[in-house]
Amino acid sequence: MHDASGVDETVEALVEFALQALNCEYAGVALHTAGGRPEVPAVTDPAVAEIYRFQMAGDEGPLAECMRDRATVSIPDLVEETRWPEWTKKVLELGVRSVLDVPLWTGFGAVGVLGLYSRRPEAFGVDEEAIAHILARHAAVAVATARREESLMVAVDARKLVGQAMGILMERYDLDSDRAFEVLRRYSQDTNTKLREVAQQLIDSRRLPKV
Repeated sequence: MHDASGVDETVEALVEFALQALNCEYAGVALHTAGGRPEVPAVTDPAVAEIYRFQMAGDEGPLAECMRDRATVSIPDLVEETRWPEWTKKVLELGVRSVLDVPLWTGFGAVGVLGLYSRRPEAFGVDEEAIAHILARHAAVAVATARREESLMVAVDARKLVGQAMGILMERYDLDSDRAFEVLRRYSQDTNTKLREVAQQLIDSRRLPKV
């Protein structure tokens, strides 16, 4: 996981390793986002995507609880689960009998949730839960690191684009750097467009966007 080249590759490695380490049929990862609605970048089967979709549509289920409370949620047998009747019914229809949701978090905050699913009741005992926690600790650091590196790459790329756009304005309109940046910023505000996108449009068209 730590050697993966990005967030998507990291979570793909996580769910595939989880299948092997926990001997379960399905696994998935839901990541915390700034907007509040979880992002689901990796699942090992369409059934997991359905399980997540059910939960996010109604904002109820073990995923929501695990994400909110950063606490492990174990369901030994869905047949006996009473907390989320609608979600439980739909997941049972997919053939899942036991669920283990483990929080992914670091000292800097919530990262997401690792979801493990089995067609067998009581598939996740004490040993399996301990392994899941070890895996989750490594995964949280790996995902957080990959996210931070991707954000830095985006920021560096944005700075390069803005610099190129400023150069075009400075040459074409005989502006200094402060004035060129102010022009880009004003167009960004007036058009409600990200500064990076305004810069890219200018570079591509050699013209300022229409306001």
